[in-house]
Amino acid sequence: MRMRILGTRGEIEETARYHSRHSGILVDGRLLVDLGEPEFLEYRPEAVLITHLHPDHAYFVRAGEGRPPAGIPIFSPEPYRDHGLTVLNEARTIAGYRVQPVLTHHSLKVRSQAYLITGGSVKILYTGDMIWINKEHHPLFEGLDLVITEASYLRKGGLAKRDKTTGTIYGHAGVPDLVRLFKDYCRRIVLVHFGAWFYKDISQARDTIKALGRENGIRLEAGHDGREIGV
Repeated sequence: MRMRILGTRGEIEETARYHSRHSGILVDGRLLVDLGEPEFLEYRPEAVLITHLHPDHAYFVRAGEGRPPAGIPIFSPEPYRDHGLTVLNEARTIAGYRVQPVLTHHSLKVRSQAYLITGGSVKILYTGDMIWINKEHHPLFEGLDLVITEASYLRKGGLAKRDKTTGTIYGHAGVPDLVRLFKDYCRRIVLVHFGAWFYKDISQARDTIKALGRENGIRLEAGHDGREIGV
């Protein structure tokens, strides 16, 4: 399985060479996961998976962007207006891969889910933005070859908020929290969706990421726009 990282910038103003486009990865040139930029469709994927309907993951929800073109099946956790999205709430075969949606906690306003993608003997997890995944789903992570997850916040605890009425937690996990969650299931984690902290000194940020990986006995890497990864 080969993945091409198309975008690594979160919903922030900062931008830099190799970190300027919003979220998206392309699996074997066939399956696109997240659609942060309309030009990602120029790769002509067989299908698109969207983790959640925020504009840096689904460009067409941004005001003035219009709707995605017809002809490419687009799957998401929930419908959006009359844009023809297919709600994916159970495992199915898409573009030749077994795709298992995994509910995540991230936003109070939109539903979100990660995707377990299996092709042959290879299994990867792409999380999108998240602050937590319920423990009953953790057994699904056994045998992962690769995790691609977010890096909005470097600090432990990330940005955690709690709804005053329901007590529901939402926001973004910190990179140390994500490492702690996934390191027992996978020895390689690639970070995307960088927040402002990363852009202050990108070289230093990459070194910090590698050091955190060494401390936890895993391979922790910073992705970049255009990077190709083989598993």
